[in-house]
Amino acid sequence: MTDTPANAIVIVGTGLSGYTLAREFRKLDTDTPLVLITADDGRSYSKPMLSNGLAKGKSADELAQADVAAMEENLNARILTHTRVEALDTAAGQVQTDQGAVPYDRLVLAWGADPIRIPFGGDGMDALYQVNDLTDYGRYRQRLGSARRVAVVGAGLIGCEFANDLINGGFEVDVVAPTDTVLPGLLPEEASEAVRRGLEEAGVRFHLNRAVTTVEHAGEGVRLGLDDGDVLEADLGVAAVGLQPRTGLASEAGLETNRGICVNQTLETSHPGIYALGDCAEVCGHVLPYVMPLMAAARALARTLSGTPTPVHYGSMPVTVKTPACPVAVCPPPANSDGNWDVSRDGNSVRALFRGPDSQLLGFAVTGDYASEKQSLSKEVPAILPA
Repeated sequence: MTDTPANAIVIVGTGLSGYTLAREFRKLDTDTPLVLITADDGRSYSKPMLSNGLAKGKSADELAQADVAAMEENLNARILTHTRVEALDTAAGQVQTDQGAVPYDRLVLAWGADPIRIPFGGDGMDALYQVNDLTDYGRYRQRLGSARRVAVVGAGLIGCEFANDLINGGFEVDVVAPTDTVLPGLLPEEASEAVRRGLEEAGVRFHLNRAVTTVEHAGEGVRLGLDDGDVLEADLGVAAVGLQPRTGLASEAGLETNRGICVNQTLETSHPGIYALGDCAEVCGHVLPYVMPLMAAARALARTLSGTPTPVHYGSMPVTVKTPACPVAVCPPPANSDGNWDVSRDGNSVRALFRGPDSQLLGFAVTGDYASEKQSLSKEVPAILPA
């Protein structure tokens, strides 16, 4: 791809991270050549909508906000679609792709995370849908057209959001997870129980403390074998067991990686001139695969790329879980924090406040009617990453 300018800023990824950064950069710099590389068709969409698009009656095409031609025009950028990155040549300043080499002056890795895929036994792994992008969502929606009962593997954030979306869409829903709570690691027990009750009241059937051991085809549907000997049959299976930041190519290129691609507060990797943001990045030890940190990172990096080095600042970053059966907002306390939860409850409305020894509010989880307190509580919680 020798026609790509050598002084270009190259962004790998056209998801929410890549396109948000490109938009923010163009507000500050309209002239520097900008090239984006994507393995898909380059349509712009909001990834958080994938887990509640069904109840809103949205097809994949309806979730798409703009096609690649419109994005190229809006961003004054070249967008290389259906192009897979195969290696990073940091010495030559090139991205090696299956369509040829793309030179860069500065490089941004915004290629996201991969769904964790557990190798269950049986012949039906291809019958477990994983929805991580708009193409996945299109296949999932098409298959749902002939389904009535759906089995969701995983009771974390994405699993619960999909379960609520499916039940609101008129499907029968079973959720299987090896944990004894929903949203494990994100909510204290009382808040977790409130969410489970809310979803059960909406019609979701939970099979907790059960692990899937086999996945097999059952006619047009799927059969899940559980570790207690039970068998769960459904017309469609959805796997939602978490995401793993994409670090492989970065590590092979010599960039420092840990849980994600390690970057400093200006989002620069261990190699000068190469940056990372979004689901693939580990910012000063923090991996935060949520919208608020992403937006803050994109704004800061845009300023850095335009000539004003700007460290990213993460204030308190509450996470909203899209489970209308029991609304949730959570701001987890820092890991290994010294303190205790103070919990009050009214039905499925839970206010759980985590306070340190000095009574400082370090985190919170609010469900039901108390979820509306998210903003006021956020003001009391210390910043995750001060400026």
